Amino acid sequence: MSFPWLSEEEHIFFPPVEESTEEGIVAVGGNLSPGVLLSAYRQGIFPWYSEGQDILWWSPDPRFVLFTENLKISKSMKKEIRKKKYEVVLDRNFQKVIGACRDSVRKGQRGTWITEDMFRAYCAIHEMGWAHSVEVLDKGNLVAGLYGVSIGRVFFGESMFTRVPNGSKTALILLTLFLKDRGFKIIDSQDHTDHLESLGAENIRREDFYGILKKELSFPDYRGMWNRIFPEFPDSEGLRDILK
Repeated sequence: MSFPWLSEEEHIFFPPVEESTEEGIVAVGGNLSPGVLLSAYRQGIFPWYSEGQDILWWSPDPRFVLFTENLKISKSMKKEIRKKKYEVVLDRNFQKVIGACRDSVRKGQRGTWITEDMFRAYCAIHEMGWAHSVEVLDKGNLVAGLYGVSIGRVFFGESMFTRVPNGSKTALILLTLFLKDRGFKIIDSQDHTDHLESLGAENIRREDFYGILKKELSFPDYRGMWNRIFPEFPDSEGLRDILK
């Protein structure tokens, strides 16, 4: 497909997801301009491809999601969180987080999918207030984190990394508890991983995912630098219960 380069205020319509390939590919080609990228997320579609490939736009069926109310926190993870070993913050250094995700090697991953164009595209929409990072710090050093896109009351998780045991789990748990308090129902996790399944993520039918998406995207956006919008992070009712 050929898409024009769109600003964040402009929108484009992708082909119907019902016409996707069996794997879930909706379209091939185009660009990663802010308008195209944000249009994709609003339609439940995300880019995923390797360096040298045309851009592949995906909407898999089933869809792997984490319902915030179904988050599973093991006794051992609660014990780790109680230790307060790390400082967990938002949006202090998005570029470092996405760079660390790009450089992390994961078993079974379909290649290094965070291309240079992807890196620049997500950094651009971060500066616009749409993409966000959660950073786990040990004495000021970045040791784990994740990033994703937030529209309405949906957080579209993109990637995570860790250099310490349970680092990315800590990031996701604290984010999920925090977003739950603000009315978020789901974190879109795209495709199945054992790591996220252990935290309560599950496959749902694409049709059901789109029903949820339509409702949750109708709410106002938390757009901007989240370290300024949410200075109280990571405080949440769920975290306070863990720390009792």
